[in-house]
Amino acid sequence: MNIGQVAERAGLPAKTIRYYEDIGLVRPKRSANGYRAFGEQDLHKLAFLARARALGFTIEDCRTLLGLYEDDHRASADVKTLATEHLHRIEEKIEQLRQMHDTLARLVEACHGDHRPDCPILRDLASEEE
Repeated sequence: MNIGQVAERAGLPAKTIRYYEDIGLVRPKRSANGYRAFGEQDLHKLAFLARARALGFTIEDCRTLLGLYEDDHRASADVKTLATEHLHRIEEKIEQLRQMHDTLARLVEACHGDHRPDCPILRDLASEEE
């Protein structure tokens, strides 16, 4: 498969696939004319990476996950540890988003949204307090 075909089947942009190749996540064969020649195993890896990235794993996490996936002697505990750490990072982000939501909701509620220049939203943004 050429890069366009594998991109379509894996659901990834060709630019992303080129990047993954540049950083060593995939290593497609090269034909005599220098074109990339992707096989089914490359497609499988790219689909794996697409799913992992969709779940928010970092590139380095993806590298580790691929290594674990390809290791027949891996311990599932290693995979679970990595996924658990990622889950904790997601939970922290959710809490930060909740706090942002609550603050902004309070500010929107406090703003009259009329012709007057007084605006608690701008006042809060301009304050030096955290």
